[in-house]
Amino acid sequence: MSSMFDYLFGQYSDYDTVDTVLEIIAVFFGLLSVWFSKQNNIWVYPTGMISTSIFVYLLLKWGLIGDMLINIYYFSMSVYGWYVWTRKVDEENVTPITRVTQKEHKISVIIFFATIVFVFVVYQAFDKWNSWTAYVDTITTAVFFVGMWLMAKRKVENWVYWIIGDIISVPLYFYKGFTFTSFQYLIFTILAVYGYNAWKKNINNNLQIS
Repeated sequence: MSSMFDYLFGQYSDYDTVDTVLEIIAVFFGLLSVWFSKQNNIWVYPTGMISTSIFVYLLLKWGLIGDMLINIYYFSMSVYGWYVWTRKVDEENVTPITRVTQKEHKISVIIFFATIVFVFVVYQAFDKWNSWTAYVDTITTAVFFVGMWLMAKRKVENWVYWIIGDIISVPLYFYKGFTFTSFQYLIFTILAVYGYNAWKKNINNNLQIS
């Protein structure tokens, strides 16, 4: 039992206690954010902004530039998403859950490849191409950038990107030594599956009503 605990959490012996506590708090609010997203609840954004703010600080301190950029982007898109989710499309209704249009599919592809180029340039500038994880980070960053944009637009397909990115992130963060964050992404994956089904049901129900 002791050896298993050391295997999972031994790396935290080298961390400042305050950083470990902050990571746990960030994970907690991150989980809350995904839960609220699954419920189609506007609280997805304030809780997510607390989580991403803490992670920006921690990831900068840990030198994980790509991951830090993801969280800066999350924070920025949360502001945009908060606006979109509360914007009235008529006198009674706010922006509804819908499916991605052909135009939005094309924009998603552009965001994906533009993100890869952006992360490549940043990693070159900070000399971060020193591990295979940097290449995986580039892909997950692009996946998450698209997912966050689609979530802000209230598109059901955002969950597909979250599921893909989360599955990759579980072993990636564990390998990096951030066990709590790895567990967070494992739970994210489960919630994302439920979220996808819940949003699809929402669309189907609205179609039946209309």
